[in-house]
Amino acid sequence: MPVKAWIRWMGQHGVARVVIRRAAKNGDLQAHILTDPEARRNPYPTYDAIRAKGPLVRGRLMTQAVSHDAVTQVLRSDAFAVGFDPETMPFLARHVLTRVAADERIVGPIDPPSLLVTNPPDHTRYRRLVSRVFTAKAVEALRARVEQRADELLDAMAAEPAGEPLDLVAEYASLLPVTVIAEILGVPLEMRRQFLTWGTMAAPVLDVGLSYRQFLRSEEALEKMSDWMYAHFDRLRREPGDDIVSRLVHLDDESGKLTNRELLAISGLLLAAGFETTVNLLGTGAVLLLRHPEQRAELDADPSLWGNAVEEVLRYESPVQATSRRSVKPTEICGVRVPAGAFVTAMIAGANRDPAVFDDPNRFDVRRANAKEHLAFSSGAHYCIGASLARLEGEIGLRRLFERFPGLTLDGTPRHRETRVLRGYSSIPVRFTTSTNRRTRSDAVNSSSDTGR
Repeated sequence: MPVKAWIRWMGQHGVARVVIRRAAKNGDLQAHILTDPEARRNPYPTYDAIRAKGPLVRGRLMTQAVSHDAVTQVLRSDAFAVGFDPETMPFLARHVLTRVAADERIVGPIDPPSLLVTNPPDHTRYRRLVSRVFTAKAVEALRARVEQRADELLDAMAAEPAGEPLDLVAEYASLLPVTVIAEILGVPLEMRRQFLTWGTMAAPVLDVGLSYRQFLRSEEALEKMSDWMYAHFDRLRREPGDDIVSRLVHLDDESGKLTNRELLAISGLLLAAGFETTVNLLGTGAVLLLRHPEQRAELDADPSLWGNAVEEVLRYESPVQATSRRSVKPTEICGVRVPAGAFVTAMIAGANRDPAVFDDPNRFDVRRANAKEHLAFSSGAHYCIGASLARLEGEIGLRRLFERFPGLTLDGTPRHRETRVLRGYSSIPVRFTTSTNRRTRSDAVNSSSDTGR
C-alpha cells in the first residue's frame, strides 16, 4: 500500500467515510443520499424531506440548503468561499497532508489552483484568462462546427444495421462534447476517447467518502492525464497552435506567466468540465424524451421549443447535484444565522424542484415558462463558465438526434453513473427498429430550414 496515497485518502475520504456511515445510521438525510443506493437513484424525495425542515437544516455532516432561495443566497453571497482553509487544520495534519503526503504533479478538480476551489483574487485572474472563449458571441460562432460534429456522429450511427442495439452514451452523448472541447483546447482528436476514459475514472473524486480502491483509480487517471498535459504544454511551447491552451502557455501579461501547475488546473478543468456536464445533459435529455413521447410531440409540433426543452432538462435532472461553500464571516441566510467557518451544502438539484418556484416541479414539461430559473450552472462568482457552450451542444445534439432518428427507442434500462455529485447515465441502450425510422441528413436539414433555423 503506497503510504503517501493512503495518507491522502485518509485525510480526504477515509475519515469522512466513517463519519458519513455513522450519520446515516443516526438518520442524517444528507448521509442517507450518500450511502443508500435507492436514494442515490432517486434523491428527490430526500431533498423534499430536507426542504420541509426549513431553509437551512443543520445535519451531522454539515448544514444543508435545499430551497431555491437559500441555495441562491449561499451561491451569491460574499460571506461564503469555496474550498477549505488549511490554516484551520491542526498543524501536524496540515503539514502531513499539504507537504509530506502531497503529490504536486497531480491537480484534480478540487485541488488548488482549480477554479472550483480558488477564491479571488486568483479566481478572478484565472477566469478572466479563459472567459473570452466562452462568451455568448464566441460560442454562437461555434454553432456550425457543433452541427457538423453532431452530423458526423449520427452518420456513423446510421451506418450501423437497423435493429442492432447501440449505446447512446458511447456512440454519441459522450463523443459530441469531448470532440468540440478538444478542438477548442487544441487536444488531438485521436485522444478524445482516452480523455473520456480518464474523465470517467477521475469523476468520483468530486464525491466525499470514496473507498480506497475508488480513490486509487481516480488518482491513477489524474496522474496519467497530468503527465500527458505536461508533455502537451512542452509541445505547445515548441509548436504553438491557434487554440486557448497555446495562448495560455505563451501568456505573459502584467501578472506574469502561468506555472505548469496553474496551466494544468485551468486547462484540465476546462477539458473535463467541457464534456462532463454536457455528456450528462445529452444522455439525460435523450432518456427523458424517450420516456415522455408526449413531450417529443410538443417539440415536433413547435421546434422553437428546443432551447427551452434543454433548460427543462437541466432543471429536472441537474447534471451537478450539489456544491459546498464555507462561510468566511458570520452571516444570515433566509433569516437563519450562519457562524463563520460553517460548511453548507447547496443542494442544486433540490432547489431546482422547489415548489415555491416551479409549479408541479416533479413534472417534466418542455413548455415550462420559467424553466431557465434553474441553478444547474450554479450562480454568483462561480457560475459555470461553459454554460453557453453546454446549452448550444444540448440544443443541437438533442434536436439533431431526434430529427435523424424519429423512431429511436430504448432497448433496455439505462444505467446511472455511480457518482453522486455528477448525475447522468453511463450507458443508454437504444435501437432504431427499421430503416424507415432514419431520416437522411438532408431530410433533417430541410426540416430545420422549414422552421427558420
